[in-house]
Amino acid sequence: MAAGYQNLLIEQGTSFNTTITLDDVTGATYNLSNYTASSEIRKSYYSANTSGVFTVTILNPTSGQITVSMTASNTANIFPGRYVYDVKLQSITNPDNDTVRILEGIVEISPQVTI
Repeated sequence: MAAGYQNLLIEQGTSFNTTITLDDVTGATYNLSNYTASSEIRKSYYSANTSGVFTVTILNPTSGQITVSMTASNTANIFPGRYVYDVKLQSITNPDNDTVRILEGIVEISPQVTI
């Protein structure tokens, strides 16, 4: 499965939440029953340090739905600017051979005025 591409806008100091439904090339929902998911934000693809970490929750494994979110206090700690992110799935039963990137893109953090 090739990763999808989606740019995100996050307003610094606010909660962020988006739901993604995964399906295969035939349109059938992707079964996530034996997977965990993770996601990081970095300044560039080559950055050694993370700038932020999304919480990724598998809502309904058989319907392929996941939520990518971050709390207001966490978004407040990310310096405004452009970043990159991705979301990965890792098999619970075969983590060494079954890890896939499902989503990637640019994250724009817009600065807050009211603190």
